[in-house]
Amino acid sequence: MASALAASSHRLLQAPPPLQLGAAALFADLDGTLAPIRERPDEVGPDAARADLLRRLGGALGGRLAVISGRGLADLDRVLGGGVSAVAAAHGLIRRSAGGEVMATAPALPGPARAALLALGRANPALLVEDKGPAIALHYRAAPQAGPVCEAEAQRLAARFDLSLQKGRMVVDLRARGPSKADAVASFMAEPPFAGATPVFLGDDLTDEDGFAAAQRLGGYGVVVGPRRPTAARYALDDVTATLAWLERSLAPPR
Repeated sequence: MASALAASSHRLLQAPPPLQLGAAALFADLDGTLAPIRERPDEVGPDAARADLLRRLGGALGGRLAVISGRGLADLDRVLGGGVSAVAAAHGLIRRSAGGEVMATAPALPGPARAALLALGRANPALLVEDKGPAIALHYRAAPQAGPVCEAEAQRLAARFDLSLQKGRMVVDLRARGPSKADAVASFMAEPPFAGATPVFLGDDLTDEDGFAAAQRLGGYGVVVGPRRPTAARYALDDVTATLAWLERSLAPPR
């Protein structure tokens, strides 16, 4: 009954009001939020219009803009095209402050765990194995039938090597234990230029629920993107196009 009520209430969520640029700190996921989801993550490339929007938005927010994603740091920079300085990669295990300081908070995965996942990828060429150092993602969007096998192998390795398992849309991440997206939000909010602002977390996946909850704990709110589902977010947007349009409206001068 509780989940049914949550689902029902989520269907009633409205689009968020424009960001209060003088007071807000915006934290955003990338895939499915600022950029479309593709069959393979490497098919998502830089976009000049998106990078320009993010640069303008970061300036209007006084630098209080960060992207928090499961992607690796170099891949984030590639897709963002230099539009954002402050980022958290690998679901929070690697973080770069607004000032450019990079903090890696977890070691690389154990060799046997990495070898097992790479072997699984070789056995099924439709799978994409994304090695991010302290995490490896198995993407099975091109082979949905392989999802149970990927999850079972990741669960086995997580138990054997005391690792964390992170499930997302047609992907499973095996990661060293360490900070989450929620921890990344808290760390950013404890330092300039984010400190004292109202956090807003924008994301689409189950992995973003921690970010919504963290923003709420710190006096802000979450905005979920995409199909309606039970969520801790307060507002909702339909898709990436609606998200980028909302950000543009937030930058527009009031009439």
